[in-house]
This record gives sequence, C-alpha cells and structure tokens, in this order.
Amino acid sequence: MTEGAVLHIKGRILVGPDEVRDELWVLDGRVSFSPPAGARDVRTVTGWVLPGLVDAHCHVGLDAHGAVDEATSEKQALTDRDAGTLLIRDAGSAADTRWVDDREDLPKIIRAGRHIARTKRYIRNYAHEIEPGDLTAYVVQEARRGDGWVKLVGDWIDRERGDLTACWPGDALREAIAAAHAEGARVTAHCFAAESLPDLLAAGIDCVEHATGLTEELIPVFAERGVAIVPTLVNIATFPKLADGGEAKFPAWSAHMRRLHERRYQTVGAAHEAGIPIYVGTDAGGSLAHGLVAAEAAELVKAGLTATEALSAASWGARAWLGRDGLTEGAPADLVVYAADPRADIGVLADPQLVVLRGRPVG
Repeated sequence: MTEGAVLHIKGRILVGPDEVRDELWVLDGRVSFSPPAGARDVRTVTGWVLPGLVDAHCHVGLDAHGAVDEATSEKQALTDRDAGTLLIRDAGSAADTRWVDDREDLPKIIRAGRHIARTKRYIRNYAHEIEPGDLTAYVVQEARRGDGWVKLVGDWIDRERGDLTACWPGDALREAIAAAHAEGARVTAHCFAAESLPDLLAAGIDCVEHATGLTEELIPVFAERGVAIVPTLVNIATFPKLADGGEAKFPAWSAHMRRLHERRYQTVGAAHEAGIPIYVGTDAGGSLAHGLVAAEAAELVKAGLTATEALSAASWGARAWLGRDGLTEGAPADLVVYAADPRADIGVLADPQLVVLRGRPVG
C-alpha cells in the first residue's frame, strides 16, 4: 500500500466473542469504524477478521541449545507473524531481543526476562541457575528487565530421585513472588507435575505454564484465585518421545511423563469446566517450530473448548489478559483476515488470507 492509502475491510469483523461489525477502515495505521471523508486511494478486502493472534508462551531468540543470533531470531518472529501471531508473550529467553521493538514489521513482544531455575535443574544455557537464597534478587532483576512478567522453573527432573520434583521451597517462593508483585510484575512458572503447585499457589503465582499436573483437588483453588494456565498442548504431544529417550536411565520419570500425556485433554477440559482462564501458547523456540498458533488452538478444541472459546484464548481474551488492545476505535491496526468463519471451523486459523501489522499488510 502507498503512503496515505486507506485499507477498507468488509465482511464480518469479529471484535469480540459477542460483537461483530460489518466493516472497518485502517487510517494512519489505526482502526476506525467510521469511513474517511474524501479518501481516494482505497484498497478493499473482504473476509472474516480477528485481532492479531497471541502466542502466550513463545521463545523468540532460543533454540534447543540456548540463545541464537539476530538473524535466527528474526526468522522465528517472521514465521510467527506470517501465521497471524502479532503479539507474543516471550516466556523466557537468554537472548536480548529488544532490537525487535524497533522493527515495524515484526510482532510485538512482551518479555518475561530470562528463566530462573535451580542449579542444574533445567535445559543447559537457558536459565539463570541459582539456589533458593538468591531467588528474590534474581526475580527482582528479571522483573526490571522484562515487560511485566517473570518466569520461574517450578519443577524439573531430579536426577537423584529419578523423577520430577519441585525446585523451590515455599518460603523462598513467597518472598520472591511478593517482590515481583511489588515491582509491578506478574509471575509464571514452568510446571509439569503436581508436587510444585501447592507452594506456588500459596505464594501467589499468577500463571502456570503447561499445568499437566493439575489435580481434582488443585483445580478449584486455581479457579477461585483466577490463576491462569497456558497448556502448550503441541509441546505436551512430545512427551512420549521424551519418555522413550529417558526410559533406560529414569524409568519413573518416563512413566510419569506418559501419564501426564495420556490425561492431557482430560486435565485441560476439567480446568476449563471449572472456569480457570486458559490461553494459547505453543512453547515455540526450544525444540518446537514457530508458527504453531493455529495447531494449539485446535488442540484446545480437542480438549473441550468450543471454537469460539479457543479463539478467545488466542485473541480477544488473551489480549485483554496481557493488557493489549484488540479491534477497538483508534487501536493499532493489528488484524488477520480469513476466507471463512473460524468460529465454525477452528482449522481456518491455519490459512490466513491477509495479515495486517500496525496498519500495513505484511508477509
């Protein structure tokens, strides 16, 4: 589009789960529901429109071995963008991706700083690996470096026990999470097993990633306290392969991972029925490819969410949770156009017809 051109989108503008408009205009990079006076250079597009999608658990700047260079990070971000993901909550990265903020053609990133893990209890080269006495200091540091989030590693394999165990004592968590909240940051934690969850809940955790260890006893507590989960079901699908690889050395851990995988849909479905907030996240950037937001939304539908609920977890609801605008008057025009109604078929998300970022068609 040329400078000063107007984008006119007609069809069904899905402003929210219960609000649909017939058309919108993109004026100076922003959303308008009023037609411009005297516009001559107008491009009209027809389709079904959603706010730019959200990947609420994504790692731009990481691969399976740690931080990557800027060229690789750029490719990751472009892959997400072209899949319709225009807002990313980066749930921990060892790379400095602040340079992305200066790029008008890349998704907006909300950073959680670098992972904070127990010594030798996480993927090598990913995290600050520390002991409990240093947890609060590192949480404050990452709260100040991030964009309103801090990421803890709540559990990981304990090689002496041969299974998943909690990484932090309750008193250290209470002090650290309180310190994060005092800095204005929310705290999330990587958690596979159930053992780590009670202390995190008692300490005031705001969100749990993966959450495969949710139990009947814990689910009502999550719901009562409004603790969100980001299930990353496309990542949980890799558990059987991981279990096979660890079978000889850690048979208890392998069996545990298989059990968590087998009941993944039941776990997410029960959380949804209880009213726990659920958001789409892919865990891209470790060993998983980027651009999987549509696949994760489809997984949530398999777990029992309706297509509209899964769309909210990837768009309207996720944006509100992260404090970012959707398709509102005057908001930055970040949107995706589809050929059919994604509320009728969640698979439509995998085929965006047009991606508009800050008012400019991209991809």
